[in-house]
Amino acid sequence: MASVTKRDLVIQISDQTGLTQNEVFDVLQLFLDNVTTHLSENADVVLRNFGSFEIRVTKPKVGRNPKNPELAVAIPARAVVKFKPGKELKEKVRQLHPSPPAAQGRGAARG
Repeated sequence: MASVTKRDLVIQISDQTGLTQNEVFDVLQLFLDNVTTHLSENADVVLRNFGSFEIRVTKPKVGRNPKNPELAVAIPARAVVKFKPGKELKEKVRQLHPSPPAAQGRGAARG
């Protein structure tokens, strides 16, 4: 599966809009900075038809070290960012034809 970087997006948007890559980079960086700022202030960020980013607080729990399962480790509650896709994004992703899981790397089946 291919990855798209910020640089790839800048080049693509620059080609589509006629703006310079520096202008597109500045706008994209400002967008990301603003999303980050709002999330760090515990505000949800909603982008209609794309999706929403929200802060959720995980519950504290007890973890175990697989190498020493007798030892309990307290895992404190923490804030995490969750993404919920919007209707249009869900529909486009639903049209994909998934390939079988890779034998290595992220997302590989564990046995």
